[in-house]
Amino acid sequence: MGKLTDLLRLAQQRAQEMKLPYAGALTPAEAYEVWQLAPGAKLVDVRTRAEWDWVGRVPGAVEIEWMGYPGNQPNPHFLTQFRREVDPEALVMFMCRSGARSDKAARAATEAGYRSCYNVLEGFEGDRDAHHQRNRIGGWRHAGLPWQQG
Repeated sequence: MGKLTDLLRLAQQRAQEMKLPYAGALTPAEAYEVWQLAPGAKLVDVRTRAEWDWVGRVPGAVEIEWMGYPGNQPNPHFLTQFRREVDPEALVMFMCRSGARSDKAARAATEAGYRSCYNVLEGFEGDRDAHHQRNRIGGWRHAGLPWQQG
């Protein structure tokens, strides 16, 4: 089997173990590798505009807010915006700050008929450490994957 097949099989195995309703769950490093290997794959960053502007963005990611800022209200146009940006046949990976909003987005996209939805575990910033700070335990940035700020 090829590397892409192995990564997706591992992600699907995690989904079964975690009882997830979507195709799979990937670590940031695995998601980046899948993104490089799978033609037409999309990384959808569902953080807020404030997070993209102030914390950092992933070059080439599709940016669609799951929750709006300020106010932290659900984006009522998420699925409409998502459908405009992502082909229903595409392999799509969702990422947020820590993996919670992206889980909800993967669930919503799956319910809307997308079959190849994956959540990026740990998200962009990872979990908080003992000092309640992010970017030190897990996450896209901590893994040294491409991102930019400003």
